[in-house]
Amino acid sequence: MRKLFTASAIVAMLALLALPRHSFAQSGTKVVYASQGPLDTIIGADTTNSGLQNHSVYQLVSTDTTYIFDATMTFKSSVSIVGVPAASGQLPTIQPDVLSDGSIPGTFFQFSGQGTTNNVSNVYFLGLSIQNTVGYGVGLSILADNITINANNLVFDDITGDAFSYQSNNDNLFITNCAMRNSINSVSDYYEGEFIRDQNGAGSWQTDSIVIKDCTLNCVAAYVCAATTPITKYFECSHCDIVNTFKNPFFLGRAVNAKINNNLFYNAYAGGTNYTEYSGGWDSFRPSALPSLIDFVPLDSASAAMLLGHARNGATDSLAAEAMRKIEVMNNDWYYSSGLTGFYKSWNDTAHAGVGLDSVYTPVFMNSETAAMFSNSTVWPGFVQSGNQNLDPGFGPSIDASLTSGTGYADGLEGYFTAVRGGTGTTQTYGCQITDVPQPIPGNYMPPWPLPEANDLKYSNTTLMTASTDGKPVGDLYWFYGTADGIKALPSGVPAKFELSNNYPNPFNPSTTINFTVAKNGPTSLKIFNVLGQTVMTVYQGMAQAHQSYTYDVSMDRFASGVYFYTLQQGSNILTKKMILLK
Repeated sequence: MRKLFTASAIVAMLALLALPRHSFAQSGTKVVYASQGPLDTIIGADTTNSGLQNHSVYQLVSTDTTYIFDATMTFKSSVSIVGVPAASGQLPTIQPDVLSDGSIPGTFFQFSGQGTTNNVSNVYFLGLSIQNTVGYGVGLSILADNITINANNLVFDDITGDAFSYQSNNDNLFITNCAMRNSINSVSDYYEGEFIRDQNGAGSWQTDSIVIKDCTLNCVAAYVCAATTPITKYFECSHCDIVNTFKNPFFLGRAVNAKINNNLFYNAYAGGTNYTEYSGGWDSFRPSALPSLIDFVPLDSASAAMLLGHARNGATDSLAAEAMRKIEVMNNDWYYSSGLTGFYKSWNDTAHAGVGLDSVYTPVFMNSETAAMFSNSTVWPGFVQSGNQNLDPGFGPSIDASLTSGTGYADGLEGYFTAVRGGTGTTQTYGCQITDVPQPIPGNYMPPWPLPEANDLKYSNTTLMTASTDGKPVGDLYWFYGTADGIKALPSGVPAKFELSNNYPNPFNPSTTINFTVAKNGPTSLKIFNVLGQTVMTVYQGMAQAHQSYTYDVSMDRFASGVYFYTLQQGSNILTKKMILLK
């Protein structure tokens, strides 16, 4: 009977996977050159009468001059915007024009097609206009429910709003190998300059999945991720660098399932909290808690009700809801440089001590209230932390130079801090080797490449080189390998194939390795299913490239023993294989 049930479940799962994806866009690729005119004009003209795109792929190939845009580009159908890097790695760059009234367009791309899947890869988003001015900018904005964004190898430079913004229900963001740099708004609006922002977190809204891997935020004012919906079904931040940021990295204290592993926090949350923020519990969800890089709180009634499927009623329901949460914080490194800690000491002298508005509580890795949750396995059995360290990574000189004023660093992080916390600021800003568009702009302007801080982000601490859960360097692996984790170029002459390897070892406990290649560039997923056909893990989702080999070490230590299936899918091409977890 068990064999018959398993076989029927497998057939049902494979039939489900074989169903065609819902697609609104027509097929084909349109190659776009910067010399053709404003990018929004070209893409906007390439639509059907109903406003859908004529092409499913827009390929940006110019790397000798930037693409200019005069208005936000809105997509109602599934699309892929794919840049073709130069041999040097230089990415095609999009930057705003200056309009007749002196303003500059703000949002680059908007996605408004409900249920669509959109891919953006190999693009440099420059927030500075052709006249070197900056306004409020957003890179990618999501405006409808159930949209999936696969983003890979993007740079967001001088984007003072959000790199990714969403204001709808059950959206998915899979972000790999991206960088956000020098994204600082005014001293009166230091909660802007965010990597990911949920703009509509009230009521019964849910966030489906947010995955951030191999990304770097350097001199960014606000959050790595602010997912304020009552429920975030899955959140992961792994192998990322969070460097010289002003506000707290995460605003998702009531997350349900989260992994924060193998990240490097350096001078992160440098702004701390002032007395008003501390006593009011603004960024920590609770009053009188120290500012904390890792900060979780018990579920509120709305979140608990959404998990339980009914209104929370008493202690039994509260315990049941909390037991459903799984939070993992492992093998991260955090460090505050002597320059910043010395500045804190000077700031919190007698002139600033006490309960004045400019008194500052400096950040810790995990405040005592959050640590108590990880220590209480009775209430929070799914909370796990281990392997977190406090070591100086040994960055290059430009990273610490960002603390003080100078050419390429503006007022420095300390100057920005003084302006914000002292309440005396007007136009202060800071950054790391800030981009400047020369005036008058040459006909072939491109931002500096490689990123000026690239060498300095390749740190020297040998302990951290192998301190991740996977034995690789803590933080963004790009600075060491030149590519995202698990991806390498195939040797010259090896043909591109749609191929999924047998996992090894098999059976396994608890880790196994999976390798795949694809025959052509395109949106690709590698997922693991149980025998009921339910997705239990997304190993990879993004724009896979032909002539690349993708290798992933998969840990299933928190899953039950049994038979699982892993499926590689790219369009109508599907391969499925079986693996066995034995504990």
